[in-house]
Amino acid sequence: FPRFSFDLIYARPGQSVAAWREELARALDEAVGHLSLYQLTIEEGTRFHTLYSRGELVMPDEDLQGALYEETQAVLTAAGLPAYEISNHARPGEESRHNLTYWRYGDYVGIGPGAHGRLTLASTGAGNSRQKVGTQTHRAPEIWLERVEKTGTGAKPFTPVEPADRRLELLMMGLRLAEGVPLARIAAEAGMPWDQALPLDRVARMERLGLLVLEGAETGRGVLRATAEGRARLNGLLAELI
Repeated sequence: FPRFSFDLIYARPGQSVAAWREELARALDEAVGHLSLYQLTIEEGTRFHTLYSRGELVMPDEDLQGALYEETQAVLTAAGLPAYEISNHARPGEESRHNLTYWRYGDYVGIGPGAHGRLTLASTGAGNSRQKVGTQTHRAPEIWLERVEKTGTGAKPFTPVEPADRRLELLMMGLRLAEGVPLARIAAEAGMPWDQALPLDRVARMERLGLLVLEGAETGRGVLRATAEGRARLNGLLAELI
């Protein structure tokens, strides 16, 4: 295949910066133009979480996780694959078209058991307005298959995504990207001018801290984007912003 992604998980138990640097070097020998590099997250309800709760799985502390993230940025940037999204690196022009659909808050269809989707459909009301809806299918494969056989679809009823939630989802996804979020998109999804849809006092404070940049606001082509420092702390930044 001319295009493929090479995926790795880091911040694993017992992992050092030096070992990760060596692993990245080996990955660069195998990769072509795209790498996805994710920090390990321990999710509740998993075997990992049980072991972690017992103290049998010792995760790197936050300082080491931060050092591993910074090493990732340095090694991949030097190799010509800068981060275009928090966990994704590519040579220019090799970004994942599939994943960019999610991060740019485009429409996508979820089909199989437990799949979610976002679709923009014609509104049932007057005029030519359009409504974004959330789609979800039955999670259990047996129920999903039974519904498909009986009714032709395993989907649950569509749920309208209200403007406040659309603004939230757009910022949560779009601020992961180095390119940021166009102010025009914020206005369109929120259903109000962008400067009413954003808490400008908090944006200004995040700018002073070097975590956010609001640029081009006066041109009509403005963008809100997280800086490299902001993307490294995006969970906290989003909590403050929204």
